[in-house]
Amino acid sequence: MRRSEFDRAVADEFGARGGAVTTDLVLSGVGDRTAVEALAAGVPPREVWLAICVETDVPEERRYGVGRLEPRRG
Repeated sequence: MRRSEFDRAVADEFGARGGAVTTDLVLSGVGDRTAVEALAAGVPPREVWLAICVETDVPEERRYGVGRLEPRRG
């Protein structure tokens, strides 16, 4: 997962609350840091995304493959 895909996944799942989720929610899965802190420390975006999903009870079907753009139709 790229950082842009992470940002898109957060926006799609949490909407206007996405900023608060990444700056305020402390994630035990990434060393008791916020998503912003974890990303700045070099934790891969996929790992941070999955930690957010665990902490906020995002259903399994919305955890994997999110954030990717739909393929272009030719």
